[in-house]
This record gives sequence, structure tokens and C-alpha cells, in this order.
Amino acid sequence: MTIQTEFEFTLPRGYVDADGNVHREGVMRLATAMDEIAPLRDLRVRSNQAYLVIVLLSRVIVRLGTFSRVNTQVIERLFAADLAYLQALYRQINEGG
Repeated sequence: MTIQTEFEFTLPRGYVDADGNVHREGVMRLATAMDEIAPLRDLRVRSNQAYLVIVLLSRVIVRLGTFSRVNTQVIERLFAADLAYLQALYRQINEGG
């Protein structure tokens, strides 16, 4: 038996990079316990709990368009619709069975 650990997605709007390129296709992996614990140590999260989702998503999104590394700056610049989509996808793949 194998378990699926990575899930492809398509953002509703897409991330627009500095050159104006739109990145919509990506991959999110299953979260580990450390993915959920580590952000709680982040000073940005300690000063603003709403930032938790930014740090968490930056840890579990393994690709977005041509970006093979997605950091918090990329997540911060997503459109609200895309952020909501990724939060729902995170819940679906990590809380679903």
C-alpha cells in the first residue's frame, strides 16, 4: 500500500512575480507534526497569530509555477482568493482520510 504525499493544485488567480509572469500550477505535500509545531516558534507568528498560515503554507508548498522553493514572501503576495484556496486544500489533504 502506498500513501499519496504530494498533491497538485491550480490556483484560482495565480501568483504574479516581479516580471509579471503568472504562476498557477503547484504542488503541496502532506504536513508533518513539525510543520505545525515549528511556526509557533516563529517571532512573526508570536506577534501576530494570523501569520501562522503564511509560515505553514510556505513549509508545505513544494512548487509553485517555476518556483521550486516557496517562501513566506511568495505566500504574502498571493491574492486573497488563492490564499483561501490553499488553506482549504491544506485542510482537505491533512484532515481528510
